[in-house]
Amino acid sequence: MTSGIVVRRIKAADYPAYAAAFAALATRSREPNPHMSPAAVAAARILLPEDRIVILAAWLSEALGSERLTGLWALRRQRDWRTGFVPALTAPLLPLYEVSSLPVLDADHGEDAMQAMLRHLLAASDLPPTLALPLLPLEGPGFAALQEACRATGSRLSTSERWQRPMMLPQPGDDAERYLRRSLGQSYKKRMQQFRAVGRHGELTFRRLRGAAAREALPQFLALEASGWKGAAGTAIARLPQAQAYFDSLATQFAASDALQLDMLLLDGNPLAMGLLIESAGTRHFLKIAYDEAQARHSPGRALTIAMLQADFAGTPPAIFDSGAGDGVDAGTYVWGERRAMGNAVIRLGQSAPGLPEAAARLRQDLRGLRARLHRVRAKTVA
Repeated sequence: MTSGIVVRRIKAADYPAYAAAFAALATRSREPNPHMSPAAVAAARILLPEDRIVILAAWLSEALGSERLTGLWALRRQRDWRTGFVPALTAPLLPLYEVSSLPVLDADHGEDAMQAMLRHLLAASDLPPTLALPLLPLEGPGFAALQEACRATGSRLSTSERWQRPMMLPQPGDDAERYLRRSLGQSYKKRMQQFRAVGRHGELTFRRLRGAAAREALPQFLALEASGWKGAAGTAIARLPQAQAYFDSLATQFAASDALQLDMLLLDGNPLAMGLLIESAGTRHFLKIAYDEAQARHSPGRALTIAMLQADFAGTPPAIFDSGAGDGVDAGTYVWGERRAMGNAVIRLGQSAPGLPEAAARLRQDLRGLRARLHRVRAKTVA
């Protein structure tokens, strides 16, 4: 049933005015997604024309004519080889930088809101009946609501490129040592010895910056990323003016609500590794990591995640920590012990037969697999 729920579109330029409504929705959601927030959409407008952004808002009618936001989904119009040159709507807006395709749904009305949004898309003559969701969690209440909405609307949901994303889901009574022993298992002793060994090469310190302080340190993070192979290849954020403008805006937007965090692991006062994160309703989401490649022998990325986890349990750990890791990332790089099934999904609204978008998804999977195999062959040749 979707009775009492109406779906309207919000213009991207008007979306900042809904920040309070979105924040309230996030606190009621079992799976907050900061990439659907007004802050994230405002930053994405630097890279996307406004007419390509489609924001669906599901509202539940309440007493005395008031309404409550029960669902929010930010999508963009796309038509290229990734969609089989078929018009589609994609979430998140910027899959290269954002990490989840899920809409934000009210815990009590999520299924109704999800169905209402799919029915809105089906009825809209100006929107394509295909959804491309390359970063979709394949478990949890959000996915369950999406599955049920597809069933109710006679829509076809297919997935490809499945992988396991590291997460942190603390249990009651956890502290840093208990969590690390559980998450690292038999490798606990070895990993902790490696972590402590870093301190024998100099003074090892950890710093956590929040809000405005984190925003002010962003250039230091970008410089560290650009100091390695990404800088040499021209793919570092600091080498891409539009990407840097996006991250500048994103950091500014989230810092304004104290939802930006920058964690730094320092060796003799010099950055060994840094992590950029954003928060939403008690959940934390990794955006980017950068490390000193000259110190690779110290496994700086893993060392940073251990220090981050220790700092989390020294205070109040997030209810959920999403590593944001993609399918090409070694899950063993992280120390967070839980896993979430992820996949690249295509939804054909109101249709049961596969088409060009599914074929394009399979082609993408095959090409990425071929690239991975060639990379392994080159690595063996060099070795």
